[in-house]
Amino acid sequence: MTTFKERTQALLRSTPLRLALALVLLFAFVSLLSLGASYLVIRDSFSKTMETDLRQDLAGFQAAPSAGAVAQLIAAEAAVTDPERRILSYLTADGKYYGNAMIARSSEGFGVLSFPDGENLPEGPYLALTANLYGGQLTVANSRSQIEDLEELFLYILLLSVLPTTAIALAAGLIISRRSGRRIEAVGQTLKQLTHGDLSARVKNTAGREDDLSSIAEQVDRMAAAQQSSVNALRQVSADIAHDLKTPIQRVAVLLNRARELPNLPDKLETILDEAGQETTGIVATFQSLLQIAQIEGGSPKNRFQPVDLGALAATFVEVYEPSADESNHRIESDLPGQGTAIVSGEKGLLGQVLANLIENALRHTPTGSAIRVAVQASHSRIELTVADNGPGIPVEERENVLRRLYRLERSRTTSGNGLGLSLVSVIADLHDAKLELGSNNPGLLVKLTFPKASNAPG
Repeated sequence: MTTFKERTQALLRSTPLRLALALVLLFAFVSLLSLGASYLVIRDSFSKTMETDLRQDLAGFQAAPSAGAVAQLIAAEAAVTDPERRILSYLTADGKYYGNAMIARSSEGFGVLSFPDGENLPEGPYLALTANLYGGQLTVANSRSQIEDLEELFLYILLLSVLPTTAIALAAGLIISRRSGRRIEAVGQTLKQLTHGDLSARVKNTAGREDDLSSIAEQVDRMAAAQQSSVNALRQVSADIAHDLKTPIQRVAVLLNRARELPNLPDKLETILDEAGQETTGIVATFQSLLQIAQIEGGSPKNRFQPVDLGALAATFVEVYEPSADESNHRIESDLPGQGTAIVSGEKGLLGQVLANLIENALRHTPTGSAIRVAVQASHSRIELTVADNGPGIPVEERENVLRRLYRLERSRTTSGNGLGLSLVSVIADLHDAKLELGSNNPGLLVKLTFPKASNAPG
């Protein structure tokens, strides 16, 4: 069972989620860009309106005929004007001050005033317009609080509109991507099962959905059905041929045995009968292997799966084959874990046949004096079985071919065997969801099978 972390990682790697995130980010970027542009335009409009108002106010004061008249107008209007909103200041040529806030002398034109905190002084920035009038300095300033309020307004819009909308869009994207992701995962799992030989796997559950994913799922199911039909027919033909030929060949073997038992046989004829018997035994073994492969590919042995201690099983077969290795001047070495630490789920007889085939291949195809090493390593989630030798090995370009049925390397045609050993190992590995790898032992061949650890195994 997958953990929450694994499901989360799988979701983050899914294409639908990445597309949804990309669209949400694009939406958020465009919304922020539009909001920012709107703020700048409105702020500039407010600033220009404020400048226009200041020019009109200043023009009204400039229309006064004298400095005294200006002072009276400033004094009268300052008495009814809140300095927090609008500041009026006139410093006459003789140093007298009129207005609701004292402004230090500054250059003519627009400027931004900012008063320090203190008694009887306004707070916040102001947009001011200053002009020299009748030897004195006149300053008219309006508070920029409207522009500051505009900033707060746009911040509220961002918090109450753009961010919630982005969050809702993100949530909707997650929901949609999860639904699409489950369908894509179903197609992927089906293809994975088909790749591993389970031709009965189907996507299904796409009825009533008219979209491209449904079309892909239907095409995958049709392809799987056609492939299953073809493979089943081929397997049935192969099994029928093997079954039909096995019986008459066995009868030939019986007849050859009877012929060898006849009295007064010439030596040459007895030799020929012995060779014919050996060839017949090999043919029977070949047909038996073909039938076994067909049975395994049908999946029926899975009904007999149970926990198997692969380390203990390997130790048994090493012990069984040590006498044969001694006779052929070979050496078998082993590196096996403690009992109960390398538990896999499988059929014990088939796993034993894997070990037997790999050890026999190593004994058969390596010169005398060669070393054969059988090792089992257990980790948290998998069990690795390796059988290595220091013989001639298998060329890289031939490693896929040797897994085919009845295929034999050119140099192996002079040795016994039917070309089904590694093919049978491959089929049994697929049945047990194990990964089979053929590599180099520098020199020699290294065969590695990686099994998933049994779910109820310790550790």
